[in-house]
Amino acid sequence: MSTKLRLSLACGDYDRTRPILDGRVEVEGCELAALPLTPEESFFRAFRHQAFDVAELSLSTYVMTTARGTCPYIAVPAFVSRSFRHSAIYVRRDRGIARPEDLRSKRIGVPEYQVTAAVWARAILEQEHGVRPQDLHWVSGGVEEPGRPEKVALSVPPGVELSRAPEGRWLSEMLAAGDLDALMCPRAPSCFDAGHPEVARLFADPAAAAAEWYRRRGIFPIMHVVGIRRSLVEAHPWLPQSVFKAFTAARDIALQRLRDTTALAVSLPFLVEETERTQALMGTDFWPYGLASNRETLDVFLQHHHAQGLSPRRLTAEELFANSALERFMI
Repeated sequence: MSTKLRLSLACGDYDRTRPILDGRVEVEGCELAALPLTPEESFFRAFRHQAFDVAELSLSTYVMTTARGTCPYIAVPAFVSRSFRHSAIYVRRDRGIARPEDLRSKRIGVPEYQVTAAVWARAILEQEHGVRPQDLHWVSGGVEEPGRPEKVALSVPPGVELSRAPEGRWLSEMLAAGDLDALMCPRAPSCFDAGHPEVARLFADPAAAAAEWYRRRGIFPIMHVVGIRRSLVEAHPWLPQSVFKAFTAARDIALQRLRDTTALAVSLPFLVEETERTQALMGTDFWPYGLASNRETLDVFLQHHHAQGLSPRRLTAEELFANSALERFMI
């Protein structure tokens, strides 16, 4: 009879999580029932129903509920999803939007006002281009189907105009029809993927814009964290460090494969060269875990999250994580 702690785990199937999902990396002392889910499903089920013991969580929703004192999870600093969000803003070509400043007074869709990608995109617009959230008219709803709700109750700050998409409408369809001027979302809308002639990205070369921003700011945006049910951490204080060690080991396997020139780990012809370009820009530790290497990025996010009215108080980075996952033994 197994004496291991049985846990459910929900997270995306990424190269940096796959060694846990397929059993190559174990969480010491645990037996996992692993569910490879899309971020949207993992977040919804975790925050609405507390469905998992360990789960990939939206950083924004986690910060918002932690600041309110209502989050059922406590995180470890394993950042399984990161992404530059210059590519997350789509615009109509026929609305005179040639640069970020042209978004003022425009009608822009967002799947949920508080999604992490939108927090980062709004931070870029305000910090780099002087475009405040109050300068746009926001419409929330499903990107590809109608009726998407906010995962947790939300009150926007004074001066921010936020309405729901009309019943039966969804944001990609509204952008294609011209009922939105722009759309801010982590997934490319289907109208863009289908090559709609009037839909384009705000930044024509988002990779170049992101690289230039990184050179000046040194920020690689964090999207998701790994959360553990608080009641489990209280009952098993060893658990956060064990979970963190497993996710770190899985990431290390993935990064080593990217550097392997024997056979390409991903079906991209210039994968090795792209890895080398990334290292030239960001250093060899370009996907860091842990608090120390990510403090500045977390501080910037927490500052903007609070300024955008999403967290009732400005959290410190230390408040986000289980204490036992912030220390390690030394020999």
